Amino acid sequence: MRDVYVIGAGTTRFGELWERSFRDIGIEAGIKAINDSGITGNDIDALYIGNMSAGAFINQEHVGALIADYVGLAGSLHIPATRVEAAGASGALAFKEAYLSISSGMYDIVVVGGAEKMTDIGDEMANYITSMAIDQEWETVFGATYASLQAMMARAHMERYGTTREQLGMVSVINHRHGALNPDAQFQREIKLETVLKSGYVAEPLRVFDMAPLSDGAAALVLASGDVARKYTDRPVKVKAIGQASDTISLHDRREICTMDSTVYAAKRAYDMAGMGPEDIDVAEVYDSSTIAEIMAIEDLGFFPKGEGGKAVEDEKIALGGEIPINTSGGLKARGHPVGATGVAQIVEIVKQLRGDADRRQVKDAKIGLAHAVGGSGATAVVSILEAEI
Repeated sequence: MRDVYVIGAGTTRFGELWERSFRDIGIEAGIKAINDSGITGNDIDALYIGNMSAGAFINQEHVGALIADYVGLAGSLHIPATRVEAAGASGALAFKEAYLSISSGMYDIVVVGGAEKMTDIGDEMANYITSMAIDQEWETVFGATYASLQAMMARAHMERYGTTREQLGMVSVINHRHGALNPDAQFQREIKLETVLKSGYVAEPLRVFDMAPLSDGAAALVLASGDVARKYTDRPVKVKAIGQASDTISLHDRREICTMDSTVYAAKRAYDMAGMGPEDIDVAEVYDSSTIAEIMAIEDLGFFPKGEGGKAVEDEKIALGGEIPINTSGGLKARGHPVGATGVAQIVEIVKQLRGDADRRQVKDAKIGLAHAVGGSGATAVVSILEAEI
């Protein structure tokens, strides 16, 4: 397998972008990544797009062809374009497919995009669509929602390990602090713990400020083979490893609900492939669709022992300047969560950190970064490890 590098990265602003269309934001992110890389359209061999549910959100399927067309890669260049879907892990899985296409020798330069337009419909319909990522036959038909399943995990974690309501809230406090430093974040303001604890319930014990928002946005990356990458940049970021794993789609069929085995196994495969362990990671972007999801993630990825994630958050070990800075972009909670774009946006942040381009949220001497994305309530997980080339 050939070495693969990221040579370009870009995102749109995340938020409620009512004046923008799906294709507008997808094109903006792609052009930013292409300009960052220094390539032209003639250099691109293929395009991969992560998207969860454009058909439900905006009545548009065939989004790979749509983006290829409107970015100018279809009519004359006829570049192959492929859409990849894995709920919240869609963008991360598109990244994996692009990586495999280059490492196998099929392509030399590939663009990876992720995009979602979620706010053009009402909240009730949007929440219904996101709940399509869980089991329709055995969960949603009985009234379960994505938030209620997260709440079950939270309650079990609190009872088993003593995780407190305040520790959950501190996840949001820290992520908003980081998001306030990110000019592309949906929420660029800090919040107090009191604000989280007094916000309305979504599904007890989780409150409004425990959940990631509905968002619009897009992100993109340009990947290249090792022999091509240095023709375009002297700061390539190497893709060291990618691990993917699955678990049951229904929460009630899991081995236990305080651990996402998909994350555990995806991380193990990535660590083994990279020849590294969690102690080698300098900065990480993890999937915080809810505050309990982040606490479980930092445990399942091996950063902290099982049951000690809440205490690590309380002690701010995951904040900038802490033991292992987590979600320096603001995470899904503050940067925003346009589902198909999230996995790509996480890697964009890691690339910025490893290049030293993260401005006020820069992690000092960051050399190795990890990105972790989850599909549904934990049925899919993708873990990517990247390293700065010295």
